[in-house]
Amino acid sequence: MASAVQQNVENWKAKLDKVLHEKNGFTDLLEKVEQKTGVRRLYLAIGLFALVVLYLMVGYGAQFLCNFIGFIYPAYTSFKAVESTNKDDDTVWLIYWVVYSFFALLEFFTDIFLFWIPFYWLLKCIFLVWCMAPTSYNGSQIIYYRFIRPFILRYEKKIDSAVDRASEAAREAGEVAKDMANDAAADALKKQYLDNSAKTD
Repeated sequence: MASAVQQNVENWKAKLDKVLHEKNGFTDLLEKVEQKTGVRRLYLAIGLFALVVLYLMVGYGAQFLCNFIGFIYPAYTSFKAVESTNKDDDTVWLIYWVVYSFFALLEFFTDIFLFWIPFYWLLKCIFLVWCMAPTSYNGSQIIYYRFIRPFILRYEKKIDSAVDRASEAAREAGEVAKDMANDAAADALKKQYLDNSAKTD
């Protein structure tokens, strides 16, 4: 049993070490730190991960760090997806943002209860990383296809009708505001004309 666990840990370390030797900005930075300190980049990454986890558990500003992690990587990869010719990655990141928006809305209305959960920001960060994980069936895919999509499809006509009514109401309100602004401008010009006429007499 112990040898199987040790073998599993070694396999994960080998996979992580392989990922850490791929060419990108983060691994380039790790390479520079590795050369200056003499500490393997695998241990640097594990140490950084442990530091982030600890900070999310007890650090000041854990909310910012959690939201930063949940936003910055997906935002950058969404930008890259939009700029690429492949449209499959667009769908992947649109699904992530639908789930992210749904979760943010849910969190807004339940935050009074959620903040009583110990290590909430760590748990939220784990959830967001699971949702953005670069696998074909990550958390956002599961949540979208099992919960959000069926719900939206069931009420799609009602939602579209409500959106149309809201758009029409906003258009009418804009027209009323425009008319009121025109009337106010005309009244101001008329008053200014009358004041100027009175001064010349």
